[in-house]
Amino acid sequence: MKITTAMLLSAGLGTRMRPLTDTMPKPLVTVAGRTLLDRVLDKLVAQGVTRAVVNVHHFADQVEAHLRPRTDIEIVISDERAQLMETGGGVLQALPLLGTAPFFVVNTDVTWATRGDKTFAHMADAYDPERMDALLLLADIDQTLGFRGPGDFFLGPDGQLERRGAATRAPYVFAGTHITSADRLRGFKPEPMSANVYWNAFAAAGRLYGAVMEPFWMHVGDPAGRDEAEARLLAMGTGN
Repeated sequence: MKITTAMLLSAGLGTRMRPLTDTMPKPLVTVAGRTLLDRVLDKLVAQGVTRAVVNVHHFADQVEAHLRPRTDIEIVISDERAQLMETGGGVLQALPLLGTAPFFVVNTDVTWATRGDKTFAHMADAYDPERMDALLLLADIDQTLGFRGPGDFFLGPDGQLERRGAATRAPYVFAGTHITSADRLRGFKPEPMSANVYWNAFAAAGRLYGAVMEPFWMHVGDPAGRDEAEARLLAMGTGN
C-alpha cells in the first residue's frame, strides 16, 4: 500500500526536554544540526509522503514559521493553541484534515539514520486494513538508545500485539509511528486523550498489530537522549 499523508505530533510541552524547551518547542530541538521535525519530514518525503498535517500548541508560532519555507511537501497546520489534545485527541481533532485514506501518525521526538531508509515504506506495505485497525512501528528493545523503560509489547506470530502487562520486561518498544485511518477513529470523541485509548479498543477486537523496524532506533525525550543520539549520528560520519 502507498500512504501519502502523515500527521506529525508536534504540540506537546516537552517538559522532560527542559531547559531546551524553555524557549522553543521540542520538535525544533536540533540533533546533529537538523531539527527533530525536519528529520521526520525528510524521511517521509523520501518515502513518498506528499502531505503532512502538523499539530501545534507549545511555541506554535515558532513551528509554523519554521515550516513555512519547506516546499518539498504540502504542510497543513492543526491548531491546538486553545487546548492541548494529547496524542490521541490531536489525531481525532485533525481527522477533517487527514482525508479518508490510511495515514501515518508520527511522534517527532524519535529518530534513526536517514540515508537509504525505507522504514515508512516497509510499514505501509505491511499495513492490511482488512485485518488491522492500527499498525504500530516497533523497535527491538536491545536496538534502542534513549529509551529507559522495560519495553511495551509482545508480538504474536501473526503480528498481533499484546501489552507487557505484569511482565517485568517486553522485547519490543513502541517506536513512535502508527498507521490507522479516519473510519477506524470516528467513533471516538475528539477530546484530550492518549492514543492508548483507541489502541486498547483495537487490541480488544484483535485488530492491533505491530511491525518491527530494521534501523537502530533513538528516542530523543530529554537532553541526555538528545546528546546520545547526536553522538551516535555524528559517529556514523554524516550526521544523517
